[in-house]
Amino acid sequence: MMADDMGASDLSCYQCPDIKTPHVDSLAQEGVRFTCAYANAPECTPTRTGLLTGRYQQRVGGLECAIGVGNVGRYDEAEWLAKRGELGLPESETTIARMLKDSGYATACIGKWHLGYGEKFSANRHGFDEYFGILGGNADYFTHREEDETNVLNHNGKPVEETGHVTDLIADHAMRWMEQATRGTKPWFLYVPFTAPHLPLQGPDDGPILEKSKWNQGTRETYVKMVEHMDRRIGDLLKMLRRTGSANNTLVIFKSDNGGYAKSRNYPFRGFKSSVFEGGLRVPMLMQWPGVIPRATSTDQVAISMDVAATILGAAGVAPSRPLDGLNLLPVLRREVRPVARTLYWSYKRAQQRRWAVRDGQWKYVTDNGNDYLYNLAMDEAEKIDLKDAERETFTRLRSMLAAWKRQTAPERLKPYFASKG
Repeated sequence: MMADDMGASDLSCYQCPDIKTPHVDSLAQEGVRFTCAYANAPECTPTRTGLLTGRYQQRVGGLECAIGVGNVGRYDEAEWLAKRGELGLPESETTIARMLKDSGYATACIGKWHLGYGEKFSANRHGFDEYFGILGGNADYFTHREEDETNVLNHNGKPVEETGHVTDLIADHAMRWMEQATRGTKPWFLYVPFTAPHLPLQGPDDGPILEKSKWNQGTRETYVKMVEHMDRRIGDLLKMLRRTGSANNTLVIFKSDNGGYAKSRNYPFRGFKSSVFEGGLRVPMLMQWPGVIPRATSTDQVAISMDVAATILGAAGVAPSRPLDGLNLLPVLRREVRPVARTLYWSYKRAQQRRWAVRDGQWKYVTDNGNDYLYNLAMDEAEKIDLKDAERETFTRLRSMLAAWKRQTAPERLKPYFASKG
């Protein structure tokens, strides 16, 4: 289960003072809470690509920022792909759903897709037997339409009209599918990416937004209502899991897709969504698996979205069909091994914005539109003290590592684009 644009500290179990999330918190009580979890990217489309493929989204190409309303590319390579009808996650990219389906699992995605509007990029083409949700990045929670009035509510490749708040529609469809899946003979995988609390800010008792100028407006109070409503519906999903007798044999994961926006609580981190500072990348993450993951524990293992794919495949005993960049976290969570040191990379492009970062152990190098920084996260999680001059050797080393990573992850499908640019 995944929240959309929820801040790193917007759960009660992460000491949020004004939001009550008892049902999501129960995963921490019965499982493990991550204290250092990251998104693959500071926006929706790229981090979802990383989560489902288990690989850096840069290997795909053109998906380094959120696909815009109406299938719009928002930076040069994405615009080039959009003109060719290729903006989305190509079927050649093997997802966790495809690998599980090929191993005998029933699979479903109920919620936000945001990996391409075209049928050839659909969830059903990527190994999901069942899909219901919104195709793009957001929609009015009651009309299910984007800002341009396009209906993006979709069921297995076809537009549908339903009545209700999107959070309720997602939860209701997920519960129905789960109940049906547990009656079958196959093991099952259910991916539930909620749209809450992404803009527009609309609680369950609000109505449609009639003036599009108010799409990006709203209060923290409404944001709180949206998170708490999602928590209640997650409680319904967990109750269904117990009622069907599947709770003791199911790995349950909850996280946010990226850092929160201005109405969220990213404390104590710097920045918000779309930033490669910690506030744009740090997310809450919880895992529960009775009898496997010790209950009421926490881990400082550095984790990232693409680890979800590797971890689920590890739990299912399914060998990945291609090399993954993500890490199977289960050995650490089972306390079979100590936390593993990580080197992680980020790249973000939108319009003329260019942002990169690399974390190597305690050190983090950030380059933000030509401005360079170096931080020691072990002493300075809030990224207040720039050490690039005091630690020149480390600064140079991480900058070189980032350059090498860019070359190593250069995507095949963009070679014609870069060749045309000389």
